[in-house]
Amino acid sequence: MAQQDSDEIDALKIDTTALYREESITDTRSATIKRLTPVDVEGNDDSSRAMLFIGDTTLMTQMGPIPVQFPIEATDLKSAFELFPDGVKEAVQKLQERAQEMAREESQRIVVPGQGGQGGSPMGGGMPGLSR
Repeated sequence: MAQQDSDEIDALKIDTTALYREESITDTRSATIKRLTPVDVEGNDDSSRAMLFIGDTTLMTQMGPIPVQFPIEATDLKSAFELFPDGVKEAVQKLQERAQEMAREESQRIVVPGQGGQGGSPMGGGMPGLSR
């Protein structure tokens, strides 16, 4: 395992043509936007590439806090904040769809006694050698 980790670290390559400077801008209550400004390998702004915006918030649920991150298709910070609420809604919808998909997958794995399945007999459980 240690050798595999070492090999993965040795294989790590940094794409110096895709560097960004990250800034976090927040309303200190619920909305944070990460503004990624493209830079060259010297750290100077690279105006040949577009800025990227990432929305970031935490939703409080009955099961605890859920972090939500999502890309925002914007060209400036003002429009990124204007698009933020819709981005949250879309990200939450995708999370709900994924949770439902995972629940469906999990329900297909449940083995119901008396309906056969892997191992066991169609008669159900019980300890071998014990009779009723």
